[in-house]
Amino acid sequence: MASLLIGNVDSSASDEDIRDLLARYGFPPCDSIEHMPGDGSRPAVLLRYGGAPAEALRSLQPRLQDLFWKNRKINVSVVDQRYDSGAA
Repeated sequence: MASLLIGNVDSSASDEDIRDLLARYGFPPCDSIEHMPGDGSRPAVLLRYGGAPAEALRSLQPRLQDLFWKNRKINVSVVDQRYDSGAA
C-alpha cells in the first residue's frame, strides 16, 4: 500500500477536483482522499492507493511536482507504507 501526499493544495479543492487533476496526469484512481488542513496556510491531501506500488507513484510524481494549480504551487511526496511503522 502506498500513499501520495500533495501539499499546498487550495482548501477549496474538492475531492472531485483532485481526482480530475490526478486522472489528467495519468495517475491511477485512489482508494481514499483525506484532507489535512493543518494551520490553514498550506493545506494538504493524503491519497491512499491499495493496489498501486510506491514505485509506480514515484514514476508519476514529477508530473505534479511544483505544478501551479488553483493559484498555488503544489508539492508531492510518495509514502511507501511498508516502511511506515504507523501505517495500518
